[in-house]
Amino acid sequence: MATNRAIKKQSLPDVIADDLRERILSGELAEGETIRQEALADEYDVSRMPIREALKRLSAEGLVQWANNRGGSVIKHSLSEIGEIFDLRMLIEVDLFRRAIPEMTSGDFARCEDILQQMEVSYDKDDVGRWGALNHAFHSALYAASRRNLTHELLDRVSLQADRYIRMHLSVMKQREPARKEHRQLLELAQIGDADAACELLSRHIRRSKEQLLEMIAAKRLGEGTS
Repeated sequence: MATNRAIKKQSLPDVIADDLRERILSGELAEGETIRQEALADEYDVSRMPIREALKRLSAEGLVQWANNRGGSVIKHSLSEIGEIFDLRMLIEVDLFRRAIPEMTSGDFARCEDILQQMEVSYDKDDVGRWGALNHAFHSALYAASRRNLTHELLDRVSLQADRYIRMHLSVMKQREPARKEHRQLLELAQIGDADAACELLSRHIRRSKEQLLEMIAAKRLGEGTS
């Protein structure tokens, strides 16, 4: 007998917001780029209403600077704001990881291993579009046993802001192999219950990304004559 299958239903604004979000995170829509809802309506072959709703959602996520019906632009973070994003990641993630490690089960470790293998395949295939999401999924799986739901929600928002910079770090700066090695080490340290060493490695992992990114982005903006 046939059974009902659950299919994720998305409204038109959801679909457009998802596509625009990916275009921003991938760099197709560059930081500071002007957004005109009329042009997007033509591009997606829809009315302005779903475009407006999609942009409102992206504005609430901190990806788009939007002013009612006038227009807007892709958020361009200052260097200090980019540094702050990674500082927040460090504060939140280290705390979650320390709380999670004593509570992690074989199921948690299996979930982390599965995501880690997917990440390694995406590195080998140069599948840039999956790097940000898989990186967030792996880190979230490491911390899931902490059972700190409100903190996880906050981390989700911060991680969304970090996504495009993580992709940049892994691809432009050729950091796939160091990331692969450190992610594997984080899981191994969690498995043996060494919270101190694991949290120290996690701090270094995030700090290194921050420092290298800030140096690269500062040089890029200097060359472009922007700040």
